[in-house]
Amino acid sequence: MTKFADHDDYIAAAPEQFRPMLAGLRAQLAKALPDAEELLQYDMPGFGIGKSVIVGYAAFSKQCGLYVEKAAIAAHANDIAAAGLKATKTGVTFTLRRPIPGDLVSSLALASRRELGI
Repeated sequence: MTKFADHDDYIAAAPEQFRPMLAGLRAQLAKALPDAEELLQYDMPGFGIGKSVIVGYAAFSKQCGLYVEKAAIAAHANDIAAAGLKATKTGVTFTLRRPIPGDLVSSLALASRRELGI
């Protein structure tokens, strides 16, 4: 398993076609959570406060994912479906052909933070 030093290292190692999308996602999350710290948990970049991970993101061979608290996914299920994206209990997957809208990224991050009570 590859170990990453930071978000830059993770993005640089991601499939080339996803690097701009991941950089944009990172910027969107930093804007939505200005007081959160960048972190790496389980070799996945994310943002958190203290020991609480608010949101994480990842790239795979054919898609990317955004990972938040279950309640955030449930609260935004209609928005996720309207964007034509697939969701699991804790994540939303997206591709270059069907990217995740920036406002949905922010909404999910803030809902996850509220759920954690931080």
